[in-house]
Amino acid sequence: MIEPIQKASNYARSLIEASLDPLVTINTFGKITDFNRATIDITGITKSDLLGTDFFHYFTNSRKASEVYQKVFNDGSVTNFPLTLKHINGNLTEVLLNGSVYKDDLGNILGVVLVARDVMEQNRISTELNLAKNIAESAVELAELAKDKAEHATKIAEEATKIAEDSVKAKQQFLSNMSHEIRTPMNAIIGFTKFLQKTELTQNQLEYLKAIKVSGDSLIVLIDDILDLAKVDAGKMNFDKIPFNLESSITSVLQMVKPKIEEKHLAFNIFIDQKIPSVLLGDSVRLNQIILNLISNAIKFTSLGSISFEVKLISQNNDSVTLEFNITDTGIGIPSEKIDKIFDNFEQATNQTSRLYGGTGLGLAIVKQLVHGLGGTCSVISKEHVGSTFSFILEFNKTKAVVESPVEFIPLLSEQNNFKVLVVEDIMLNQLLMKTILEDFGFECVIAGNGKIAIEKMKDKEFDIILMDLQMPEMNGFETTNYIRNTLQLNIPIIALTADVTTVDLEKCKLVGMNDYLSKPVNEKLLYNKIISFVNKSIIENKINVLEPANTNSEQCINLSYLLSKTKSNPTIMMEMISLYLDQTPILLKSMRTSLQEKNWKGLAASAHKILPSFSIMGINSDFEKMTIQIKDFAHAKEQNSSITDLLAQIELVCLQACTELKHELGKLQKQSNGKSN
Repeated sequence: MIEPIQKASNYARSLIEASLDPLVTINTFGKITDFNRATIDITGITKSDLLGTDFFHYFTNSRKASEVYQKVFNDGSVTNFPLTLKHINGNLTEVLLNGSVYKDDLGNILGVVLVARDVMEQNRISTELNLAKNIAESAVELAELAKDKAEHATKIAEEATKIAEDSVKAKQQFLSNMSHEIRTPMNAIIGFTKFLQKTELTQNQLEYLKAIKVSGDSLIVLIDDILDLAKVDAGKMNFDKIPFNLESSITSVLQMVKPKIEEKHLAFNIFIDQKIPSVLLGDSVRLNQIILNLISNAIKFTSLGSISFEVKLISQNNDSVTLEFNITDTGIGIPSEKIDKIFDNFEQATNQTSRLYGGTGLGLAIVKQLVHGLGGTCSVISKEHVGSTFSFILEFNKTKAVVESPVEFIPLLSEQNNFKVLVVEDIMLNQLLMKTILEDFGFECVIAGNGKIAIEKMKDKEFDIILMDLQMPEMNGFETTNYIRNTLQLNIPIIALTADVTTVDLEKCKLVGMNDYLSKPVNEKLLYNKIISFVNKSIIENKINVLEPANTNSEQCINLSYLLSKTKSNPTIMMEMISLYLDQTPILLKSMRTSLQEKNWKGLAASAHKILPSFSIMGINSDFEKMTIQIKDFAHAKEQNSSITDLLAQIELVCLQACTELKHELGKLQKQSNGKSN
């Protein structure tokens, strides 16, 4: 019997010692009858001193400890009763008491078991959490206050921005209106001047014509100056990076000013550093504009002596070159007190400069804006009555690209050229000019003075294309186009004619359904190419729409004579080559379209090169081969404009027609082959 009792005692002791929290047993008289090691540690009292002592003595509040003791006997248990234990050295430990009574075999209460859980760390964490919570709540309050202030500041900023935007819009609208009103008559003046130059004239007429041209050129310079400055101020000036031949580009500019220099009997010295790479990557148009402004400025203020132009290489690395451009004159010079302001808007060297020499004082301001826009710097050194040197420094990227020759007129895919063009224009001078240009192309031209008249004319007659002025009385270009697209439900190509290039009108053109736009004064070559692009597209679409694969008498775009001769009419080889065309052509067309959209010029050139041989192999009109070569030229020059998009669209359409026809031919060859094998 002794051994089982000993085992039970050892087991009970193991359970008591297993608790990491202080554990004690107390009899009905409140005396400690047993405890574990954790109790000794938390009180600091030895085992012999603890045994048989009063339970209440080890708490800071003996009365509350007694209440716990009584509560256990009354209720049978106690849960999470807070008390503070005392250590012999004075340290205090906050605990939560949990316990219950224990009984003998007959159910008589022998005493209670109490466990004291140390909650010091828990309370510390709780306190820190509460503190952190309070701090967080304070931070939230501060953040909300800051947010309110920020929202208030944002509201003020938005109101200020709106005022600024309204001001910019008003300025842009004014410039738009001014541009339209001035450019409209200028368009007619310059256009008719060109046509008069093609006729036989008397000496007096030549003099009058020269006077008109000089006046027109002067007005255009003034308009361009104001609009360029407005575009830079509005952040709408775009700078391109395309390959160009530096010497060729500069030479063309210098040729423009050479007659004026010779007219004033000035010496003209030119130096172009031969260490500069021949082809660079940059915006040649803006560079030429800067050079032209500065040399024109030098010519204007120089009566005797010379003008010198110099461009030299300052530095270079594997990727770029840095060039310095200098324009030196022996003119009137600039007073020292004006040097710092000479690049400001409307600034002239003296109060009499404008009266004596003309000009608006915008030329140098535009030069400064353009140079800065290109990432460069400009400066001037001048001495009054001696002369001036204007300098600017620009960096250009190096490139291995080859500058190709300019694109020629787009070929017409039909012998018929009597296309019907509806010109919607309210200014009589412009009506006459457009009629003259279009009839010179061999096109039939019908004039409508406004949108309402145009719509009436469209009810009586069909047109191949519409040239639409934007600003007209009664019904403007936007309203007219919207009516044509949504009410008449017509897809006739519409090209906008606009003198305004500074506002969002171009975006509005797209939104109402216009297909393209041309700025005034109209470039005749560009006008012709745009019209022919739309006409060619229409011709190809019409061919595809009427194509009947089963009808061998339909007009086809393919001619398999070349393929027959090269394959010696071997149907197996012909089927293989046609199948290869049908497999590869859609892939190459997709690659060309994707490359153009992503401006992947290398990919575009490669795809165009791969598709080129297929036109002659399948007997497709050689004009499409020329178009593909033009796309290659554009790709090599890394130049994107409406022409390349139009060319690709036409190539896609004819290749689609070719695929339809070749599928029919492939079917016939397969039937022949199967017939022979049977």
